[in-house]
Amino acid sequence: MRLFALFISVVAIWVFSGCSTKEYYEPETVKAEWPVGKYLSAPIVDSTADGAVLEGGRIITKNGVEDFTLPEGYQYVGTSDNWIVASKINGDLLLTSVSDANRSEVFHLKKTIAAASVQDDIVAVLFASDDMALYSLSTKELLLKEQGNPPTAVDSRIVNPYFLGNLVLFLTLDGKIVIVNSDTKELLRSMIVSSEDHFNNIIYFNVIDNNMVAGTGNRLFALSGKERREPYELRDVIYNKEGIWISTKQGEVIALTPSLQLKTKTKFRFAHFLGMIVAKDNIYLLEKEGFLIVLKKDMQSFDVYEVDFEDGYVFVTDKGFYVNDELIDISNVQ
Repeated sequence: MRLFALFISVVAIWVFSGCSTKEYYEPETVKAEWPVGKYLSAPIVDSTADGAVLEGGRIITKNGVEDFTLPEGYQYVGTSDNWIVASKINGDLLLTSVSDANRSEVFHLKKTIAAASVQDDIVAVLFASDDMALYSLSTKELLLKEQGNPPTAVDSRIVNPYFLGNLVLFLTLDGKIVIVNSDTKELLRSMIVSSEDHFNNIIYFNVIDNNMVAGTGNRLFALSGKERREPYELRDVIYNKEGIWISTKQGEVIALTPSLQLKTKTKFRFAHFLGMIVAKDNIYLLEKEGFLIVLKKDMQSFDVYEVDFEDGYVFVTDKGFYVNDELIDISNVQ
């Protein structure tokens, strides 16, 4: 499991075991059964914001199941700049070329790694202590180090550092966006997204044109000329050129402008969403009790389908929902 996953699991068991009166989503009408796209070669044993890992080490990225197997003892971190990034609990960071599996680089950093990304000769690393660092890929030299605030507990959807030209944006475990200049190796700015005590790491980040959107489990942040924050208990966030869509822990689906102005919203009572996809005219929502909700973008109508899947790790791409050992495919109906 990835960073703090065991702790999160224990908390989840404690919370849900105490909710004996928990109510469940029950649709009034089910249109049909949604066909399973295909079964995977093995179940998912770990998932992150950027990918998932099957039993045996095969990885799933936003492109689907890859022809790459993690070496024993390594956890998948992400893929950036034509490198597959993996780490060990002891602080070893492994970069493997996407185009040549025989080409790799190893950094022995001696501290548990939470996230990492690569651009050209710069390797940006966020440690589990929330410390941030830049390294030279060619020389392994430490170029910059910034101290963070060690988190008590985090959401497993940790976001890897984001390169924006010569800027490196660290999405920290304590709810900040820390911006450094990779040329001058200087800290330029730090912005607070959220200041909760627990599970306050950034779980979503994207930049389109001149607008930045980030989210923690409790707050959504946008920067376009000025900063704006809105309190939401977030399940998922999707930001593209048409706007922002979020789903919440209260079963809401909300459409926002890039500056977080409300466009429209709807609510599915007691729904617990496992994932969300926005594709063409529809919003696809996978619901925990075995339903796929296909909601029109204007939120004026929707259909509910039954879906057969077992509980397990979930990873979402533009084409479908990977759940446990199967793919719930939406690509043929977009």
